[in-house]
Amino acid sequence: MNPPMIAPSILSADFAHLADEIDAIGGHGMVGGADWVHVDVMDAHFVPNLTLGLPVVQSILKTTDIPIDCHLMIDDPGRWAPPYAEAGAYNVTFHAEATDDPVPVAKDIRAAGAKAGLSIKPNTPLDPYLEILPAFDTLLVMSVEPGFGGQSFMPQVLDKVTRMRSLVDSGELQILIEIDGGINADTIEQAAEAGVDCFVAGSAVYSAADPADAVRNLRAQVTSVRS
Repeated sequence: MNPPMIAPSILSADFAHLADEIDAIGGHGMVGGADWVHVDVMDAHFVPNLTLGLPVVQSILKTTDIPIDCHLMIDDPGRWAPPYAEAGAYNVTFHAEATDDPVPVAKDIRAAGAKAGLSIKPNTPLDPYLEILPAFDTLLVMSVEPGFGGQSFMPQVLDKVTRMRSLVDSGELQILIEIDGGINADTIEQAAEAGVDCFVAGSAVYSAADPADAVRNLRAQVTSVRS
């Protein structure tokens, strides 16, 4: 199993001071700092809210050496996803529900230089997508409904995580399992026990007095579950 990864979501950060907020999660080589910066892109179409887009991501990329994990909650990912990879994002994830043909989108993301991720909503079944997962590097399981921060964790999605963990551990798939939504000190151990590799945490990190310390504490909880 991969070492536990923590990906703080800047959806919970102060948008007026994004560079400082990203520094606060322990970037630039700080031991125990964040593994990825999770950037939620919302278009007010696929989800009701509007957050930020490619120009802001391009600016963020100039301010940090932490890999950028773009989660695109948008319509028409075939058109809009590859430019995030071209800009330098490390991982670009789009929603299975946003396209009828995810594989060509994944190929274009990879061709543009990024890892390709597929995300599924809490009520979206896993089975229809199992055959195409070899085209992806990451599966992002949503543990809240996409589009809003601060929602409560939905433990029923962990059945999908457990299924994926079994497929990965058996060698049938090679993919990183990520979870997003309601991850905090009270829920991260459940997700870790189910087999998550990468944990997205927003308010649990950015509501803390020391965000970098919150990252370290979350990682320590996962490590304790696995030991």
